[in-house]
Amino acid sequence: MPTAISHEFRVSVLARYEAGQSEPGEGRFLFSYRITIANGGHRAAQLLHRFWTITDSLAPAREVEGPGVVGNVPVLEPGEQFSYTSYCDLRSGLGRMRGRYRMRHLDDGSEFDVDIPAFDLHFPYTAN
Repeated sequence: MPTAISHEFRVSVLARYEAGQSEPGEGRFLFSYRITIANGGHRAAQLLHRFWTITDSLAPAREVEGPGVVGNVPVLEPGEQFSYTSYCDLRSGLGRMRGRYRMRHLDDGSEFDVDIPAFDLHFPYTAN
């Protein structure tokens, strides 16, 4: 499970190919990913914004950004964690995602970025 730690926040990712919602013959490969963000620090912070770079072996890289995650702008108190599941579609069976979250400390309003580890998206049996 890819994991990154930055600014005392641990971000872990588990990706999965969604066979029932994919159509490989039509060039549509759907992947889900479950992310857990854990606050290992001593200060509360809120997740404000997400930034993603998505690479696909058959398509140009794309960037996705927006407020929060899956309609939430969660606050993580020290020792708390937040998990969510989202999806990504590719034209091929092989891709990669990486990104970051923009966070804000609640005590002084300072903003900082937390890394999301790079993780692979692959159709079963395309990578050994």
